[in-house]
Amino acid sequence: MRQITAPEITKAVKTLFLEANYQIGSDVSAALEKMRLAEDSAIGKEVLGQIIENNRIAADEKLPICQDTGMAVLFIEIGQNLQISGGDLENAVQEGVRRAYTEGYLRKSVVKDPLFDRTNTGDNTPAVIYTRIVPGDKMKIMGTAKGFGSENMSRCKALTPSEGVEGFKRFVLETVRLAGPNPCPPTVVGIGVGGTLDKAAQLAKWATIRRIGTPHPKAQYAELENELLEQINHLGIGPAGLGGLCTSLAVHIEYYPGHIAGIPVVVNICCHAARHKEIIL
Repeated sequence: MRQITAPEITKAVKTLFLEANYQIGSDVSAALEKMRLAEDSAIGKEVLGQIIENNRIAADEKLPICQDTGMAVLFIEIGQNLQISGGDLENAVQEGVRRAYTEGYLRKSVVKDPLFDRTNTGDNTPAVIYTRIVPGDKMKIMGTAKGFGSENMSRCKALTPSEGVEGFKRFVLETVRLAGPNPCPPTVVGIGVGGTLDKAAQLAKWATIRRIGTPHPKAQYAELENELLEQINHLGIGPAGLGGLCTSLAVHIEYYPGHIAGIPVVVNICCHAARHKEIIL
């Protein structure tokens, strides 16, 4: 059985969140450039140009892409033939997040209690961690620094089976329309459908970190993603909500088998600072 140490995990998580906050992914950069060429609004083109320049400066000078450096969310796949020594996974991951946000001078945005003690924890922990056991002897760590200007625009709904695909599409478009300029468009729209409501929420977050330009492997869902993206980009919200074609860079859908009596749907919106990285140990 292969072994890795807890300090290795801590180091990887620290690196991941520093890089995610300083350097936007090539998939997001390419999508922004493509949308700038397609944008028919002069103001929209200018906004997209400023976003692209902001991202370049952040990468060159190792500065945060956005002042909201997000809440750390991680999806970790652990090979069943992998053993962690010298500590436990939970503490190793939280320590990595802590070091990234304190040593990297990233804004700390996590409070101790959402309702009764909104005191800042001072190090951006605890992170939200999802784990999955998979075959093999490696560990894949995927992380996103999720800002809350866009998180706050997310919505969920338990659709009835009779509402079907058309009800699903109406809810997604309604969510984006109601969000308007608030989630800092252009956005990435992550959608989870099926399972239970909590499973749909997890899928929706996962959908936001799928690489842009990678369609759903199932043709029906890939077609639905393209249809929704086209309809969203005809809402007229545009870059920064100032009008234009480019309201969203991508629509990603993830599904899970569900109960005969319902269709849970969660729409999780991510701003143009779609910060996600992955590391394999």
